[in-house]
Amino acid sequence: MGKRDTVLNAARKALCLFPLLILVSATVPAAAEAPRRPNVVLILVDDLGMGDLEKFPNIWNEFVRSGAGFSRFFVPNSWCCPSRASILRSQYVHSHGVLTNTAPKGGFGKFYRDDLERSTIGTWMQNAGYRTGLMGKYLNHYPGPAPATHVPRGWDEWHVPVRRLYDEYGYTLNENGRVRAYGSAPEDYLTDVLSAKADAFVSRGDDPFFLYLAPVAPHLPANHALRHRDAFTGYTAPRPPSFDQEDVAAEPLWLRSRKRLTPERIERTDEIYRDRLRAMLGVDDMVGSLVRSLRAAGKLDDTYLFFGSDNGFHLGQHRLGQGKTTPFDESIRVPMFVRGPGIQPGRTVTEVASTVDLAPTFAGLAGARLPGFVEGRSLLPLLHGRTPTGWRRNVLVEFHRPGKAKPAAPARIPAYQAMRTARHTFVRYATGEHQLYDLASDPYQLRNLAGRVPSSVIARFERRLDALVACSGASCRVADAASPPEFSVPPPEIKGFVLPRSAL
Repeated sequence: MGKRDTVLNAARKALCLFPLLILVSATVPAAAEAPRRPNVVLILVDDLGMGDLEKFPNIWNEFVRSGAGFSRFFVPNSWCCPSRASILRSQYVHSHGVLTNTAPKGGFGKFYRDDLERSTIGTWMQNAGYRTGLMGKYLNHYPGPAPATHVPRGWDEWHVPVRRLYDEYGYTLNENGRVRAYGSAPEDYLTDVLSAKADAFVSRGDDPFFLYLAPVAPHLPANHALRHRDAFTGYTAPRPPSFDQEDVAAEPLWLRSRKRLTPERIERTDEIYRDRLRAMLGVDDMVGSLVRSLRAAGKLDDTYLFFGSDNGFHLGQHRLGQGKTTPFDESIRVPMFVRGPGIQPGRTVTEVASTVDLAPTFAGLAGARLPGFVEGRSLLPLLHGRTPTGWRRNVLVEFHRPGKAKPAAPARIPAYQAMRTARHTFVRYATGEHQLYDLASDPYQLRNLAGRVPSSVIARFERRLDALVACSGASCRVADAASPPEFSVPPPEIKGFVLPRSAL
């Protein structure tokens, strides 16, 4: 066979294969057709701890029953502004430097002066091609040193109160750079106004969007909508074993200095509890309306919705009639529920996670590029039933004081650094005192073991905590994966209570 015949035979074979090649190409999706990127919504409430979600039908049905929930989800600081700065930047408090709620070491002013707005989850999502919106509470004392019309980089839509934030009536909003005052009519209720704006935001356009929706409920004074004024009459705050804690002999001075709750204080705590529930009914209405709007726009199936809180809240536990900023779980452990494509409804995620993980998760969904300073991890593997090798074993919690504690106020909570694992809470105070709880046998944190375990145990916890406090960027994902110290203690003996022995 000559060269010419060889070429002709090759051409005939190619012609015979051509219909097959067409058929094969027709069955393979076009590579140029990129997968549809999901929408992302974060609903972040203010000062909501664990429990009570069954009282809110929309939250319960649309998140708890229709999504996955985290049983060990924590905040890096149980104070509003440091916590929210960590969400925006995916950094622990010692890294972003917003230490408190107020200037000069905290508040919006610190975030603004340090130009932290230049790189946040808003700019990352916007750079990835997402339409972005922030509605509701931003950072404490916003707009502070900035003009009332200030809109940070990264946000296409901006509806944030600049005056009387917590009143929910008679406030002033910065609406995309224009200031507008609202009155005291029923339709001016802030949660409802934000809800309507959120519904409009998710209903228009086909482009992927990221919405950070931040109602102020149930933060005190926990003002509620007029339609909810008669709800929860006669309800009382839960009375767990830690309520008005009886024995504080082994606790740090700040807790030993607190007196037992008086009947009047308990009554006031119950009133606060009822007001907080009523305020949350407005958020429940918001959730229901948002889901309906997404469904009507044909976007619900393409949207991931996250529901959580910036910190928890005490209602009588450990002798605190109200408040936060403690290292107890009432302050640092918060609800987090997620629904969306591929997430199994009703599943519980037991791995240790934190609000510093939210921004990397959103960025992962959007295909956004993360800066090197990010310290959290994407929750996406956990949400889809996989635990990555080397997942976090410890969460860092930091609390700073604007100044030195006054000698005349020993009950004031001093600055501290803490480490929460799946089983233990370890706290190191600026006073040199420690707390150590084994939550497997003491889930209500009533038995401080710091004075009972060998000093070598405390030293091992100290070394783990030191690594977390010194971490930065990627090194935090090494420090938080270290195995926590193991130790054994005698069975608990808490007068008057039989404690469940299962881990939280």
